[in-house]
Amino acid sequence: MNILVTGGCGFIGGNFVRLLLGTDRDFRLVNLDKLTYAGNLANVADLADDPRYRFVKGDICDAELINRIFSEEKIDHVVHFAAESHVDRSIDGPAAFIETNIIGTFTLLEAARAAWLGEGRDATGKRFLHVSTDEVYGSLGETGYFTETTPYDPRSPYSASKASSDHLVSAYHHTYGLPTLMTNCSNNYGPYHFPEKLIPLIITNALKGKDLPVYGDGSNVRDWLYVVDHCRAILRVLDQGKVGDTYNVGGNSEKKNLEVVETICDLLDEVAPPLADGMPRRSLIRFVKDRPGHDKRYAIDASKLRSELGWEPEVTFQEGIRRTIEWYLANTAWTDAILNGSYQEYYRSMYSERLK
Repeated sequence: MNILVTGGCGFIGGNFVRLLLGTDRDFRLVNLDKLTYAGNLANVADLADDPRYRFVKGDICDAELINRIFSEEKIDHVVHFAAESHVDRSIDGPAAFIETNIIGTFTLLEAARAAWLGEGRDATGKRFLHVSTDEVYGSLGETGYFTETTPYDPRSPYSASKASSDHLVSAYHHTYGLPTLMTNCSNNYGPYHFPEKLIPLIITNALKGKDLPVYGDGSNVRDWLYVVDHCRAILRVLDQGKVGDTYNVGGNSEKKNLEVVETICDLLDEVAPPLADGMPRRSLIRFVKDRPGHDKRYAIDASKLRSELGWEPEVTFQEGIRRTIEWYLANTAWTDAILNGSYQEYYRSMYSERLK
């Protein structure tokens, strides 16, 4: 089996590559990544010598490259992670999200269609798994859950671009018979998470005694999913999912943003060296101006995945956040290399104007 993983140097993609190479399956894996700011070869550097693994630096919008990979590697499965994914960045600069998330997905779909459905071709056993987000569904009130049949209602350029790519994937299945699968997941966290996202941002800042920015009053709710649990779900869908279907992946761990931040502070006070002034890390919390279109609550109903494919999350939020903190404590060189680069200036500009 020859598998193309797009975005395999990113957060979720890198963890999926690790999971897959940790199995004894007979396969070849091609990791295609453009290595933008959030794509980091360090995430998978120790895997480079595995004879089942090949890394290709490239853009999913490059049709010539994508077609060549399909031809050279005789690709059987695609697991498509590659995307621009940060809501704040999509607000500041939506063009990259349209290009990568929509045009890039279209380019991959066209390559798969040509390789698997062209004259004399046989798509038996082929799979195109598109990894998406629960943000395409919009915002929930205090009750209710997103299901696979929830109408799309994206509220940011990021979620709109992902919704567009989801519709393309579905259309290619219904129009051309392309063997597609789709997953829509809740908020991930865990090792190798780029430090602009809430949990790694709070961990890295709290370790250094810096301000901990929390949007609005911190009451926005997210369902948190440990990244390895998510990767197990993706592999289960790839192996056993019904072609043409969508599966929601959730962690059964709804938390207010402020609750997440306070949990991290308390755990770091327990396991990390104390701050220089001896103050508890909760004292670093600063409420900042809310971002435009900030969805109030996300919550996933993953009962379809549980009942049809037998998957459910194995890691509780309390255990997962502890594992995540331990990973960041043991890998400060990884975060320092990122924070000492150009990202640091972006972070300062992002939050300086929003501090109340």
